[in-house]
Amino acid sequence: MPRKSAGLLLYRFTSEVEFFLVHPGGPFWAKKDDGAWSIPKGEFEDNEDPLEAAIREFKEETGFDVSGSFIPLTPVKQSSGKVIYAFALEYNLDAYKIKSNTFTMEWPPKSGRQQEFPEVDRGEWFNAETSRIKLNKGQVPILEEALGKIRK
Repeated sequence: MPRKSAGLLLYRFTSEVEFFLVHPGGPFWAKKDDGAWSIPKGEFEDNEDPLEAAIREFKEETGFDVSGSFIPLTPVKQSSGKVIYAFALEYNLDAYKIKSNTFTMEWPPKSGRQQEFPEVDRGEWFNAETSRIKLNKGQVPILEEALGKIRK
């Protein structure tokens, strides 16, 4: 079975539609920007509901509880084989107040030292054009479908 992730693509309307994206934490991603951002998401098991998993993963990566009318989007298969189940949600939050869970890894490599890093080091709102640039290319179809469904 392919690995599966579930995530939420938040959007809001200001003078234009904006999307909330997160930047992965840790030393590998520290100097990467364009093409490195993601929707908040995480893996889930076969017996889990994708929407419930997406809400849980959003909370773990941002510290925010969200609710509302979720719009299911078509699952997207990544080049790695992983399938992402995404849901769009109109919801506004303060991107500067995110609080992510952490992970531990050996850093620097082969040093024997374990360090803790946030899973997400920051979140930000971007307009659609900038979102296409910032977002991991494999997740752009999620953005495009959401745009088609939420245009006011």
